[in-house]
Amino acid sequence: MYAIVDIAGRQTKVEGGKFVYTNKLSGNEGDAVEFANVLLTEDNGTINVGAPFVDNIKVTGKILGHVKGDKVIIFKKKRRKGYKKKNGHRQDYTKVLIESIA
Repeated sequence: MYAIVDIAGRQTKVEGGKFVYTNKLSGNEGDAVEFANVLLTEDNGTINVGAPFVDNIKVTGKILGHVKGDKVIIFKKKRRKGYKKKNGHRQDYTKVLIESIA
């Protein structure tokens, strides 16, 4: 069984017992989280599509920690002008263990 869930403005495919990295969520390590915006569920070939959300289905999980992603380099240049600018950042993510889809 899997579900498509709206987490922090992004649609994410989740399955029970698997990890998912999402945009940083408020909460501490070990806290339980619940996602009520379920857009689609699939159970043994039966697909249930919401309009816009599926009723009576919630996805529960547990926050395992807050991590940072790989460094993203931003490089700007204008040729023949001597203008070069190098910047970068690391995005904050939250690692969530999906416990159940019910």
